[in-house]
Amino acid sequence: VEKRKALLTEHVRGQVAKTLALPGPEAAGLQQPLSELGMDSLMAVELRNALARSVERELPSTLLFDYPTVAKLVDYIFKEVFAAEPAPGKVESAKPTTRHEEAIAIIGMGCRFPGGVHSPETFWQLLRAGRDAISEVPRSRWNIDEYYDPNPEAPGKMYVRKGGFIHDIDKFDPRFFGISPREAVSMDPQQRLLLEVTWEALEHAGLVPERMAGSLTGVFIGLSTGDYAQMQAVTLDPARIDAYSGTGNASSIAAGRLSYTLGLQGPNLAVDTACSSSLVALHLACQSLRNGEANLALAGGVNAILAPGATINFSKARMLAADGHCKTFDASADGYVRGEGCGMVVLKRLSEAQKEGDTILAVIRGSAINQDG
Repeated sequence: VEKRKALLTEHVRGQVAKTLALPGPEAAGLQQPLSELGMDSLMAVELRNALARSVERELPSTLLFDYPTVAKLVDYIFKEVFAAEPAPGKVESAKPTTRHEEAIAIIGMGCRFPGGVHSPETFWQLLRAGRDAISEVPRSRWNIDEYYDPNPEAPGKMYVRKGGFIHDIDKFDPRFFGISPREAVSMDPQQRLLLEVTWEALEHAGLVPERMAGSLTGVFIGLSTGDYAQMQAVTLDPARIDAYSGTGNASSIAAGRLSYTLGLQGPNLAVDTACSSSLVALHLACQSLRNGEANLALAGGVNAILAPGATINFSKARMLAADGHCKTFDASADGYVRGEGCGMVVLKRLSEAQKEGDTILAVIRGSAINQDG
């Protein structure tokens, strides 16, 4: 046993060294976190795949999150892969899949993105055509000429002129959702987008929104910006503050309004983990389905860029690409570009989606979360 484990340790250290381009296996300490050696998320996937091929077994997608050192990797593979192999002549029964391990089906989608995207189909068309959805800041948001300065140190200025903006963010039919025009004025456009896109996602899934009342459907929404509230705080006369001023801008209400409007009875929460908010919302939705807290889940995120403040802030932090374009994994990468939009998916446990004949667009096998979301 010890000899086999020693050979496995040598093999794992070799794979780590190869993935990280280390001078040799000995450079990978047994107890040293691989992140300290330069392991990032892409390398983690590469290492997981290499180890899976070498041991001829499927390994979990969260392998490097759960076992972040060589020693822990070796222990896991030795106990769960090698030690789990049945003895010659012994037939091992298949391990039953529990609800906590069940895959999650995506049965509906809705979205509103830059480039005129108003549905999953138009989003796919944009991707296939390779169209650029980035544009100069619309005059309806702010006058870019007043705020632009190529010098990052210029006070109160931004060194970018572009971003990803959606059309008609100010357009909304409040009466369709049983909302009075007076209340709609106080509603953050992010709340309006969530209502519209959620409705579209349910219809895309073949569900009738009006018949959702009383269902054990959960709502998990990622959002982290509040430009509309900031704009109102600057311009609003205190005498004009009414009952809708708070509910129209609270993150909790952005999620809660969906459950209230549709009459949903499952868990409801808003998630703010900055850039990963919608992914974490999706992770929590999957957990809720597996735990039996919900039979159906709505998971998604929304972002609206309405005021210049955050862009000025990010310019001072040198976080943004000067040309308004991300150049991911390229030597010329110099920052990212801000964008807005809304996306929503309808989720159901895979076994139930198959039993009920739902259209399965994709399957989520697993997810993980750490301190960065």
